[in-house]
Amino acid sequence: MSFLAAIDQHLPVIVVLAPLLGAVLVALVRVEIASWPIAVLAALISAAAAFRLVFVVEQLGVVSYRLGGFAPELGIEYRVDAVNVLILLVVTAVSLVTLLYARQSVAAEIDGGRVPWFYAMMLVAMAGLLGMAITGDAFNAFVFLEISSLSTYTLIALGRDRRALVAAYQYLIVGTIGATFYVIGVGLLYLATGTLNLALIVERLPDVVSPRALIAAEAFILVGIALKLALFPLHAWLPNAYGYAPSAATVLLASTATKVAVYLMARFLFGVFGIHVEIGPVSVTGVLILLSLAAMFVASLAAVFQRDVKRLLAFSSVAQIGYITLGLALANPAGLTGAFLHIVNHALMKGAAFMAIGAVLLRCGSSRLDDLAGIGRTMPATAVALTIAGLGLIGVPGTSGFVSKWYLVLGAFDDGKGWLAFMIVASSVIAVLYVGRLLEVVWFREPGKAALAASEAPLSMLLPTLLLAGLTIFFGIDAEMPARLAGAAATVLLGGHP
Repeated sequence: MSFLAAIDQHLPVIVVLAPLLGAVLVALVRVEIASWPIAVLAALISAAAAFRLVFVVEQLGVVSYRLGGFAPELGIEYRVDAVNVLILLVVTAVSLVTLLYARQSVAAEIDGGRVPWFYAMMLVAMAGLLGMAITGDAFNAFVFLEISSLSTYTLIALGRDRRALVAAYQYLIVGTIGATFYVIGVGLLYLATGTLNLALIVERLPDVVSPRALIAAEAFILVGIALKLALFPLHAWLPNAYGYAPSAATVLLASTATKVAVYLMARFLFGVFGIHVEIGPVSVTGVLILLSLAAMFVASLAAVFQRDVKRLLAFSSVAQIGYITLGLALANPAGLTGAFLHIVNHALMKGAAFMAIGAVLLRCGSSRLDDLAGIGRTMPATAVALTIAGLGLIGVPGTSGFVSKWYLVLGAFDDGKGWLAFMIVASSVIAVLYVGRLLEVVWFREPGKAALAASEAPLSMLLPTLLLAGLTIFFGIDAEMPARLAGAAATVLLGGHP
């Protein structure tokens, strides 16, 4: 057996272990100058493993890794297919770029003695998110959910603004409630089927005598996950968490955390319970469409009236999550492809936007909208990246945001719901208002004191920002690769073979 073949066998566990062991090493060393290189190296190994997994999954279809060699009904199985390999790639790639960006931002925003702990928590959060995506065990997903959540609370609380502590505590309360709902639902599933392995649960569901237990399990699990992904109206924790967290933490959370929760919801909806289940007169798809539309419109309107750019982008994230869950609710190839494409595209666009604001915060000391007046003249490259990200959020042709929204529109027509296509376009018009307001301040107002005192962002922050902004344009022009991966994910969720 070749060395590469031997490595391929252990790729699923390498993806998760690399950041986890990196976090342990950073915590043990606790030297500020060494913590960043260790974190970057751990993220690089994990990203390389995820990238290699894409090719392995395309060859084999499904990769199964049994921890300890135990059978799935006795032990924990890591299971990688066309659905979650895309999520693994997004999480590892964006985490790596975020860590490359983070060094100067973290040095400016985090007290020196806490810097190693910050990087350790970023790696732990990364490991938790990857574990949620890769595990084939419902309870193990809960364990990784809590690992990512606990580290996230810490990341938010490390912000210098005292309101970061309140935001972290608020998220802690909501996250605990969500986790409790989820684990109750998993417990009901275990009582009904006698297993925690998702593949075995699906095999045993037809033999379940009482459907009420399954209905209750589905309700608990979906509500718990909805709290984690900030699905409207369970989103109240998100604006403060994004608004007061350190810039690098905000980039990581906005680009990855909610996306993994969406994946988990999709896995249960399509892989376990069935998307078209009806509970009395109420259908799951009907409720999901209603909540998605509410997110798209209400959160976008809330973003229009924000005076802090980080909070503006946070409400925008709630709205963008609505587009993703709408694609899940359409439950057809085009809609699901659009949903998974938007997971990728939103990670790029929102990552670039929050990176740009982090650079402005470093140079100007503020993320208030009024303090960004004229910043395009003194920080032109940063402002260009922010502009591209904003145009992507609107869905302007030539950006990746347009491609994913186009698939969603096609999915709406394929489902015979032309009115939904109109709603997608109408909600994008509201995005024009808040993005246009931001760009007007950045480019067309006279520079204020903050802008006049600012200079362009450091290269270590600017290059990762421009990379994500550049990919937003590149995948808007040539979307073949992400569309192929998203289409394969949609095919698997709908019960086919990629």
